[in-house]
Order: sequence, then structure tokens, then C-alpha cells
Amino acid sequence: MKSVASALWARVADVVGLVATPLSPSHYVELLRPLSASHTLQARVEAVTTETPHVVTLTLRPGRGWRRHLPGQHLRVSIAIGGRIATRTYSISSSPDRTDGCIAITVKAQGRVSNALARNVVPGTYLTIGLPEGDFVMPADGPGLFITGGSGITPVISMLRTYAARGVMPDVAHVHFARTMGDVIAGAELRALAAVHPTYRLHLVVTAQDASHRLRDVATAHDPRRLSRESLAALVPDWQTRATWACGPASLLDAAAFIPSLHVERFTAALAAPPAHATGGHVRFGSSRVSAIADGRTPLLRIAEDAGVSAPHGCRMGICHSCDVTLKAGCVRDLRTGNRINEPGSRIQICVCAAAGDVELAL
Repeated sequence: MKSVASALWARVADVVGLVATPLSPSHYVELLRPLSASHTLQARVEAVTTETPHVVTLTLRPGRGWRRHLPGQHLRVSIAIGGRIATRTYSISSSPDRTDGCIAITVKAQGRVSNALARNVVPGTYLTIGLPEGDFVMPADGPGLFITGGSGITPVISMLRTYAARGVMPDVAHVHFARTMGDVIAGAELRALAAVHPTYRLHLVVTAQDASHRLRDVATAHDPRRLSRESLAALVPDWQTRATWACGPASLLDAAAFIPSLHVERFTAALAAPPAHATGGHVRFGSSRVSAIADGRTPLLRIAEDAGVSAPHGCRMGICHSCDVTLKAGCVRDLRTGNRINEPGSRIQICVCAAAGDVELAL
């Protein structure tokens, strides 16, 4: 009986689809029940929780089409700002084992999109989201080391919450760097986990010059507020035997380069040093009939946005390829490698490419 009903509704949808062209029935469903739409993935904000003065956690209820994430993965979130849709990528901070069907993202109020999410979003708001992505995922049981800084703790929080929910906390050492103790995201929860699970050893390192809190178990021979071989050995003597997962600011991840077996999750692309003679040029967005002047260091995505050109994008760091456009003429430089691309018809990622002379893009 259920299959007959499903087939009937499918027929109805087909008929309505013919009448509704070029819109699909899902577009009309979206107006009444956004979470039931099939042409886009929506999420309703169920709660907004303040973590620190500059960080909030948004509890989201994903709609139709969502799939269960792996602890540590991220997703794209889109929000309308000034009449334009802007997208950024955020780690999922909740465990996939939640029983209420919700997920959570933890957002620091910095940058245009993050400020809009952290300051303006209220329960009941609908956001467009993407499916979970990424391979910075929870490691298998065994000796492990987490090194996090600032909001880079969010994917690791998802892993820790999952370990705790399943009652299988492995041997994990966790070194987290924060400006002050008050800036530690989910600090009380982390301390509670460490108290309940002896196999989870938490080390909170304060980095502010004028911080009033200091750890007693940090090395003093070198700056204890910065990651180094010496400071890490003082906290985790067996660090060389542990697989390491690190997430945080570029400065922290660069400092962690000495660690073998290192798995890294970055917020921004790792960029090559720009050549001293880097120059830009005149950029023409052919499809939009808009022109702009660009230097040789600013990503073309930013040039497009500043010129009022709507450019699809996602991660803004060269991973998701949502911003790929065709190079019609001219030359660009990949900011990650320094390589120049000047073959007409090439697909380029405008979030990590800058003008290297006059450029025309099919955008």
C-alpha cells in the first residue's frame, strides 16, 4: 500500500512539475515547509548558545536530504547579506550520535559571514547548508594527540563528544591554545570530560601576554605560550609516538610542521610568498560586463565581490571548487603555488588565484 501511495504522489509531482515549469514543486514546498524541499538543503536554527563573548553555537535542524556526518567533518553554510548570498565553511561541532536529529556549528564573530551568523541569526531562521565534507575525521582507537587553537577546536569537540557518547574514550592528549581561559570554547565541558575520563589528558595553554592564568605544568626553558618541540615535550613527553590531528590558525599549523604523522585542517589556504614584482591588471568579468582593477595579491573572488559581481563560492580556500570559472584571456597566478595560468579555456579557482596582468573571466 505504501509503494502505491508513493507512486501516486510521484505522479502528482510530475503533473504539477509540468504546470510549474520552470520551477519545480519543491520550490513551492520551500515556501511553506523549507525543511521538506528537495531542490535545496535547508536547516532551521533551533537555538543560539553563547560560548564566549565572541563565539556562539548554532543548533540546526537539517531538512530533507541531509546525511549523517563523520566527527570532524565540515559543511557549507549560506546566508543572505545585503541582498546577496554569501557562503562560508564551518566545522560541525556536534556528535553524529545526537538523538534529536540536530547538528551544531560553533562560529566566531569575525568576517562578514561569521559576524552575520553570530550576531544576527535567531531561532527560527532558515539557512541553506551543504552536505558534510572533509577527511579530517575521528581517528581510530589508539594513542593520539590533538593540537588546537582558538575556534580550531570545533572539529575536535565533535570527536571528543562522540568518544564520550560511545563510552570508548581512547588514550588522547589534547593541547589547546587560547588567548585567555575565558576564550576557551566549551572549556567547562572539556574539563568535565578530563575529570570523568582519565585517558583524556587536557592541557590548556594561555597565549595572551597579560594573561592572569598560567599553567604549572608547562616548560619554562622556552616560551610556554607557543608551540615548539620543547613546550610540546613538556606537556606530552611521548608526542613522537602519537598520530597528531591539528586545527587552528595558520601560525599554529606552521609551527606544528616538525610533528610527524600530522593531519591538518586549515581555515585558510596555505599561500606561497608572493613574488616581489607581483603586479595585477585590468580584470573583465565578461558575462557580467563589469570591469575592475586588481593587484597581484588579492584573490579574484574578492575583486569580483568588491565590484558587485555575484560569484559562486564555498570554502574560499581552494578545496570545494565551487568558485571555478573559465579563463577567457590573460594570466592569473595561483596564490598557493605561485604558478601562472595563461591558457585560454583553463578552469581556475578564483578564491586562490590573483591577476597576473590583464584578465578576462567568464563570470
